[in-house]
Amino acid sequence: MTDLNVLRIFIAAAELGSFSAAAARLNLTRSAIAKAIARLEQSTDTRLFHRTTRIITLTDEGRVLLERCAKTIEDLEDALEDMSSRRNEPRGILRVALPDAFGRSVVMPVLCKYLDRWPRVDAEVSFSDRTVDFLADGFDLAVRLGGQNINEDLVSRVIARQRLSFCASPSYVEKYGLPRTLVEIQQHRGIHFSQRGKLLPWRLKNERGEQIQIETPGRIRLDAGEALRDAAVAGFGIAQLPEFLIRRNVEEGKLVRICEEFEPELMPVLVLYPTRKFMSPKVRHFIDSLVEARI
Repeated sequence: MTDLNVLRIFIAAAELGSFSAAAARLNLTRSAIAKAIARLEQSTDTRLFHRTTRIITLTDEGRVLLERCAKTIEDLEDALEDMSSRRNEPRGILRVALPDAFGRSVVMPVLCKYLDRWPRVDAEVSFSDRTVDFLADGFDLAVRLGGQNINEDLVSRVIARQRLSFCASPSYVEKYGLPRTLVEIQQHRGIHFSQRGKLLPWRLKNERGEQIQIETPGRIRLDAGEALRDAAVAGFGIAQLPEFLIRRNVEEGKLVRICEEFEPELMPVLVLYPTRKFMSPKVRHFIDSLVEARI
């Protein structure tokens, strides 16, 4: 197979009628030009130039090759230039996995603005609080609340942090009292998040500032954040919920924060994707949009 650079050398020499001029255009030596042409003639078993001490001219076979390969090289360079522009402009289908409540209320407004900005991108979105399988499900990226159980094969980037608060309805507090210590909070009814049948304990910090986990008795286990919030508003117990879910309910007096001194460290909001290498523009620009939005 002939190197494309050899064909570029041939085209320059043919167009300029001089090995020296071709060498000057391509920033090569005249010797390198002559050797490349010789290799091309040897590989094609064809004489491409008539040579004199002063000038070179194309043979009939050389003119045929010039007509054919000049167009081919031009088409290849156009294709490479188009691929380069594709690397900069998002296009194609962006497949995203989002946690249900956070995805709908926080991420979707960012995605809609992103799609308005990049009209060549379509979106396919899955809402679920379950862990996704990137390879099996074909996702480009996923947003995850919390940094537990992250697959080591995935790249993870923290794009925001959310406050986690213990909260209950005023009616629950009036009926069962306000817990003020870790011992007291463990005696209250808890509303816990359950994922694939596994109860997720509350995360908090103790009096010494250490991060710990506890479980509390309760009648309800749910696998959706909005359902946990609604159960807390209805007075079924205490729930630990992220800020985006409860802010309005707290402002409206439907929920009250309790045991604020025991709140854990801020919960990370992560974006996960399979690899940094050759990241497509649609993925890179969407991650940038999430960061810029300060979600």
